[in-house]
Amino acid sequence: MEHIKTDICIIGAGSGGLSIAAGAVQMGASVVLIEAAEMGGDCLNAGCVPSKALIAAAKHAHAMTTGGRFGISPVTPKVDFGAVKDHVARVIETIAPVDSQERFEGLGVRVIRAWGKFTSPTTVEAGNHRITARRFVIATGSRPFVPPIPGVDTVPYLTNETIFALRDQPEDLIVIGGGPIGMEMAQAHQRLGCKVTVVEGAKAFGRDDPEMAGVVLSRMRAEGVEILEEAPVVKISGKPGAIEVHIKDGRTVTGSHLLMAVGRQVSLDGLDLDKAGVEHTRRGVTVGPNLRSSNKRVYAVGDAAGGLQFTHVAGYHAGIVIRQILFGLPSKASTHHIPWATYTDPELAQVGLTEAEARKEHGIHLQVLRFPYHENDRAQAEGKTEGLIKVMVHKGRPVGVSIAGAQAGELIGLWALAIASKLKMGAIAGTVLPYPTLSEVSKRAAGAYFSPTLFDNPTVKRVVGLVQRYLP
Repeated sequence: MEHIKTDICIIGAGSGGLSIAAGAVQMGASVVLIEAAEMGGDCLNAGCVPSKALIAAAKHAHAMTTGGRFGISPVTPKVDFGAVKDHVARVIETIAPVDSQERFEGLGVRVIRAWGKFTSPTTVEAGNHRITARRFVIATGSRPFVPPIPGVDTVPYLTNETIFALRDQPEDLIVIGGGPIGMEMAQAHQRLGCKVTVVEGAKAFGRDDPEMAGVVLSRMRAEGVEILEEAPVVKISGKPGAIEVHIKDGRTVTGSHLLMAVGRQVSLDGLDLDKAGVEHTRRGVTVGPNLRSSNKRVYAVGDAAGGLQFTHVAGYHAGIVIRQILFGLPSKASTHHIPWATYTDPELAQVGLTEAEARKEHGIHLQVLRFPYHENDRAQAEGKTEGLIKVMVHKGRPVGVSIAGAQAGELIGLWALAIASKLKMGAIAGTVLPYPTLSEVSKRAAGAYFSPTLFDNPTVKRVVGLVQRYLP
């Protein structure tokens, strides 16, 4: 067995692990990266990248049916489902070299393609290698959670790890789970010609502002997606091509294919964390704000750290860990400025507190500003008038922003910057934006914060009157 000594040993080559490896090795540290599965992790191979590629294909199909208001005769698209999946595969293949073993070895990283496990607080074994490191980073990500519903093991089902390899178009897709993954896949498949039913035990888009979620749910239902909320599944039965999902209230949903999209579980199996003295739970490694575990040599990032499960959070965590490991600088992770987006059409995006959370925290001192998409000129020109932006303000600063509408995932970036940098509303209201753009919804919402002071204030009107009377 080869014995390797290194500065940093990273377990997992997803977003967080790759970011730390690339940054650390280029700044002079020796790095060993362990990955038994695919380089790039879930995001590249079974998550963010393939899902957005599929959604893009679905948007093109949908556009062919909705051109009437623009003077374009609608037509029924001919969807080659296999070719759609070829498009998805090409996107993955195009991006893959950036995350490849060859690239990282070219940077100077020692890449070991094997399962890793701790054998002591200072040692990990992977294949025929024993790695001793000054610091370890657990970046193992997560995998689909399949709940133990009676009968689930008697029928074939899909997860995000398998659905993108499916080349035969599902005739009738049942999606269990009304979260981001389930809802994105539901709308995309409906637009590509499938009949889709979503079964959600609680509320669809349960993490988002209910008003904003309602905007998206209305559109999806109008497009033909059947969405059953407050519908816990008690049993699954049937056979391939004829799967039955039994709901607690007695209803039964029948479909040709089943997608399980009820959440994700952290991948810590087989790491033997107890041998390393690393405390952990089912939610992930137990870490402090500095992402350090009970073993001071061991850090955890991304999904493995047990918090928000987003690719961009793993990248953010990478920066927190790099500052500590490479430079010895104190650094702590926070969540108040972390945005997220769901790429349905229209999109949902959030940063900071929702309205309900902000009212609970700030009470009567909170101001809620709103601006609808239909009052934006670009939205009118594009025919994308559904939705609104809602900004929660406390003492002149935004503490939360919710957006439902076209390009919400892009628009939320400005507010993520504002909250992270503790900008005041005047900074947003004073920004000059090109006209006409959807980004003006943010400026108009910010401007609404000052409107009562400027336009409904008798003192301001008296001052203006005096100036007009006496100014030479």
